[in-house]
Amino acid sequence: MSTTERPAPAADQLPPGYERRWWVLGTMIVCLLMVIMGNTILNVALPTLQRELDATQGELQWAIDSYILVFAGLLFSWGVIGDRIGRRKVLLAGLTIFALGSVLAAFSDSALQLIGWRALMGVGGAAIQPATLAVITNVFPSGERGRAIGLWAGASGLAVAGGPLAGGLVLEHFWWGAVFLLGVPVAAVGAVGVLTVVPESKDPDPGRLDVPGVLLSIAALVGVVYGIIRGGSEGWSELQTWGPLAAGVVLLVVFIWWQRRTAHPALDVSLFRNPAFSAAAGALALNFFALQGATFYLVYYLQGVRGYSPLESGASLVPVALGIALTAPRTSRLAERFGAKAVCATGFTLIALSFAGIQLLDADAPVWLVLADLALQGIGMGAVMAPATESIMSVVPREKAGAGAAVNNAVRQVGGALGVAILGSVLATSYANRLGDDVLALPAGARDQAGESIVATLAAVEDAEATGGETAAAAAAVVDPAREAFVGAMHLTAVGTAAAAVIAAVVVLLWLPGRRPAG
Repeated sequence: MSTTERPAPAADQLPPGYERRWWVLGTMIVCLLMVIMGNTILNVALPTLQRELDATQGELQWAIDSYILVFAGLLFSWGVIGDRIGRRKVLLAGLTIFALGSVLAAFSDSALQLIGWRALMGVGGAAIQPATLAVITNVFPSGERGRAIGLWAGASGLAVAGGPLAGGLVLEHFWWGAVFLLGVPVAAVGAVGVLTVVPESKDPDPGRLDVPGVLLSIAALVGVVYGIIRGGSEGWSELQTWGPLAAGVVLLVVFIWWQRRTAHPALDVSLFRNPAFSAAAGALALNFFALQGATFYLVYYLQGVRGYSPLESGASLVPVALGIALTAPRTSRLAERFGAKAVCATGFTLIALSFAGIQLLDADAPVWLVLADLALQGIGMGAVMAPATESIMSVVPREKAGAGAAVNNAVRQVGGALGVAILGSVLATSYANRLGDDVLALPAGARDQAGESIVATLAAVEDAEATGGETAAAAAAVVDPAREAFVGAMHLTAVGTAAAAVIAAVVVLLWLPGRRPAG
């Protein structure tokens, strides 16, 4: 028998639902696709929303981040609740809440309403995503779990592209709110699958509910993520930014202290003493820092600089998704053969090279170069996702799979929020500085907002051109400087993203496990 083959478990050791495990996996993937597409579908719609809802750049960022804030804040709580009352029940509750939030978001009359309903979607998403991974961990025995998690992670790649592509198709033919309605039939299919094939699973001996720990986790995560988001949109020096951030960090320390003290902890914090667990969590955070941060500015590059439609920009992101979808399912076997350390380090090296390659992209770069660079990015990210996720879940006891999955998803969301906030902040500041006095050619009332992003600048130019006369001619002259300013800002931001990937490669080389001995 080769070292990559493992004997099948004995019949009395098979987990409940084992005979339907691939149907269960398919159902969990449908649920995961809905949650991720519900988030990524918004990316290509941002320029449209800015025009249709008269939204500012800050409001657009909060339309994304209100979901992330609530999602991250409740992830751990939903994971613990799923371990106690059953992951099947939590999945059904999450699907219902997510679908309701999607319908309400579709009919928003203002940016503030959209932000609120996106937060409701985050409540549902926080219930669904950790439950999917916890169910997979319980249904698949250890010998097959790596492959199942690889397919689960690969599906997230399909959603990364499926969201923008589906959003672009919808925006070609319908009003912007229709992008949110796509998730409703998917939620219905997922609910039918959960009711039909997914067995109930929970902690058989949960003990008392750690109410103080759950509340501390919510407050700490909300404080940290809110501070990060506000720093990215409003600046890092204000009390409203570092106050919540500092409070969140303090509460996180109190949470850890409480978990070590209480007899019934919601999370066994001693898991973080395991280098594989901590390094894998850090790797996932940095991976999603790069993925979500880069997607945020690449959409503006494709639509603002290259002039792509929402559908064309969504299609341009397909190589990222295909790279993740094709690579992630195969990396579990590669990790068994070469070790998670080597596979993840190779992935982060490819990610760093892809962001270094962004330096070659400008308004006139050939399409094949754009697509090749995005494909390299996706391959690198796919190589990281599955081995890092398996490293986390293999350390967590099966009965605590919900809490372990919540940690997995919390670090992904915090990393993604950091990516959007920090890279978005660097991009906006650099763009405004490079655009400089060129913005003065626009009408006085449009200058402040026009200096926030390339899309806002082009929208201001379009409005000025509609008035005609000398104002229109002066405004038209801003287009080329604005595109050059954005390209320069994107290049600078990509350097920061590449640096994060290099740091991640060092982290996994130092602390992730290497190749396992034969036998």
